[in-house]
Amino acid sequence: MDDIRGKVQGTAPTPLSVLDLATVGAGQTSTDALHAAVRIARTADRRGFTRHWVAEHHSMPGVASSSPAVILAHLAAHTERVRLGSGGVMLPNHAPLVIAEQFGTLEALAPGRVDLGLGRAPGTDGATAAALRRTDRLHEGADDFPEQLAELIRFLDDDFPDGHPYRRIHAVPGPVQATTAGGVQSPHRPQIWLLGSSGFSARLAGMMGLPFSFAHHFSARNTIPALDLYRESFRPSAVLDAPYAMIGVSAFAADEAKEARRQVLTGALNMVRLRRGAPGLVPTPEEAEAHSFSAVEEDFIDDWLSNVVHGTPDEVRAGLDDLQKRTGADELMLTANAHTQDARVRSYELVADAYGMPDLG
Repeated sequence: MDDIRGKVQGTAPTPLSVLDLATVGAGQTSTDALHAAVRIARTADRRGFTRHWVAEHHSMPGVASSSPAVILAHLAAHTERVRLGSGGVMLPNHAPLVIAEQFGTLEALAPGRVDLGLGRAPGTDGATAAALRRTDRLHEGADDFPEQLAELIRFLDDDFPDGHPYRRIHAVPGPVQATTAGGVQSPHRPQIWLLGSSGFSARLAGMMGLPFSFAHHFSARNTIPALDLYRESFRPSAVLDAPYAMIGVSAFAADEAKEARRQVLTGALNMVRLRRGAPGLVPTPEEAEAHSFSAVEEDFIDDWLSNVVHGTPDEVRAGLDDLQKRTGADELMLTANAHTQDARVRSYELVADAYGMPDLG
């Protein structure tokens, strides 16, 4: 299997990667958002970022990434080097065979470049999750996550044992093609990551010897405990001989600190609305500046922005360096959430410049 570990570029403390939600801003269409996703992926590809992941969300007007596999297939046609993956696919929402087929197809489109990040949360509210799963017994999806994961891995490896009801079912594209007369199979397979914002997936990833990605960008207080649990639980496997932990980080750089604050405030206001149960399009910087926040909202905004690394390129570099030292993360995955698409692309360029990362053209 391809090496999971990324490569450090320039003076960055770890490999750097990108998480994109294909956010839709006020006055924009989903087409605009997906065009921006291509621009960001091409920037990541050109500047030496290790991965570009897309997150699965549903029933949210401001997020166009409800179908990660579809978006990733499009990004594969516009990139050459960067690894492409899901950050993540919510496994309880889908049949394991469907995921194996989708990501086997992606692997065929972009050999050696596909990550399959898996989460156990719904990626939406309970009613939408019920509509996705065709059941209102939502707890079963989370409770059955280890069994669903084991089934998915068997489909990806095509190794159900004799006597299993799925023994004659094969995920295609996949290994069965190598055992078919005249068949030749790619040596690559999608790399599985477990994602989480609590201890459950951290422990499971450690016990299975899989790489682990923690959602620091919206669960910062749990980051160090979850990473400690992952490392304590880790057992070497055929995939990894030592723990490999990545954390998602909200990070936004602009030429001036004031402009960075102006841009990230749009994402903060969007989160306020989401917490109120009224998700919408990402507001413009002007709308966010003009918004009258209540005292409770002000406290929420201050707390939220305290975990967003933002400012000038030098300030962002210092913040990322400090975060990596505090957590010991093996890789940092940056997400630049803001209304203005040009500013988001510019942010990744500025971070790359701050670390002297190459421009591969």
